[in-house]
Amino acid sequence: MTDNTNHDTDSSDPMAVETDGGVATETYLDKEINIFKPATPFMRDHLRVIGISFIAWVIVVFGPTTATLLAPDTMTGITVFGGFPLHFFLTAIFTPLAALLLSVAYAMQRDRLDSKYDISHDVEEETEAGGVAADGGENE
Repeated sequence: MTDNTNHDTDSSDPMAVETDGGVATETYLDKEINIFKPATPFMRDHLRVIGISFIAWVIVVFGPTTATLLAPDTMTGITVFGGFPLHFFLTAIFTPLAALLLSVAYAMQRDRLDSKYDISHDVEEETEAGGVAADGGENE
């Protein structure tokens, strides 16, 4: 087996594959990605959003269980909504709902960052004849 370490495409090679170009942005694609040392302001802001979201997720998911473990009499003694124990309400209703709301909040923050740094995820369609069709075949 030959070692193919050359990523340059040769137009005379019938098996050559061209990329679709990806997302058209200059914000972060040309930088080295290092989670501990963000190279761009976008990466720094995005890591901040991810960190805050992660901390909120840990509190939402593990908070009710930890509170029940640390104070079982209080969590089982308090009733809400017609007799449900507080620990049941928090783990069965609050946790899934809060996780869904955290997902929405993350999506909104990511959209805000995308608009702040002019990142567009729009796909440009090829209009010339003979281009690649959506199913991978040739347009006619």
